Amino acid sequence: MNLVAHLTCFVAVAEELHFGRAAARLGMAQPPLSQRIRRLEAELGVRLFARSSRHVALTPAGRALVDEAYDILARVQRIYALGSEAGGGLRAGIPGDLDGSVVAALIAAFRARRPDLLLDLVPLATPEQARRIVAGALDVGIVRHPCEAPGLAFGPMLAQPLGVLLPADARDEEGRSGAAADGPSGGGPELHLPDLNGRAAVVFPRDEAPGAYDELMAACRLHGFAPGVVHEAPSPQFALGLVLAGTALALVPRGAEAPGTVWRTVAGASLALRTSCVWRHGDESPPGVEDFAAVAAEVLCREAGMSRLDAAAPRRVVVRPASGFFA
Repeated sequence: MNLVAHLTCFVAVAEELHFGRAAARLGMAQPPLSQRIRRLEAELGVRLFARSSRHVALTPAGRALVDEAYDILARVQRIYALGSEAGGGLRAGIPGDLDGSVVAALIAAFRARRPDLLLDLVPLATPEQARRIVAGALDVGIVRHPCEAPGLAFGPMLAQPLGVLLPADARDEEGRSGAAADGPSGGGPELHLPDLNGRAAVVFPRDEAPGAYDELMAACRLHGFAPGVVHEAPSPQFALGLVLAGTALALVPRGAEAPGTVWRTVAGASLALRTSCVWRHGDESPPGVEDFAAVAAEVLCREAGMSRLDAAAPRRVVVRPASGFFA
């Protein structure tokens, strides 16, 4: 029995008191989580949880184990930290705008899969991740495409659809509010990009992923949308503030909604961000790279609404001069 993995699962269920939420937090399906808890109970010879169809509670034995489990896991984490300081562990870059819930799910899923490795996550822009991976300062990263640098290998390509975030009381050309629930997304009718022409837009900073930014701006222009002004949002909260103030619409993935806003799909245009894991090509991969890539793909599809594309190598993109895009 992998005691660390089983105790990690036990603590998650003890804190959530809900197997479904605990499984989502750990980045795993509920049946394997339940099996791990049953194996831990069988090994210890006690019941740790009292379960019913509507309720999960710790038994006296479960309550007695919680503090011990915290202490054991903390000691294990200190051991991993010592190993990381000596050159062990896995150093991984992630996009700086990755949602906190996605980061938490990624950490939990990797910990459940590789409890023997400490995961050190560093939020970095795509170009900086590529530089550090090539230089050996990072082991693996999650980058936006296009991302090209000599010596990089890529994992499965994922696509994250983008839509338009508007104030909920915004009106379209036919006088319908943004919150009208008559579109396929359930958040109002689909938008046509030419109808937005001239409106201010807010997007992620170009420095974060220059290739992805340029592709997005080119796709908008191709489909008839030329923003009057493009604001680069240093944080999701800044973008949300501009939308709520009615000064700009935001081109964002679904899930960015907040009270007072509505997310709507775009008709006739495929706006998406392409994402994948990346590591050094040709080297013997550091321990955990393949596990991280597999876990990241699963978590990003489940938690961030991404979907797998063909696992072909990223196509080469010639970046046009900056004057060809909106600023």
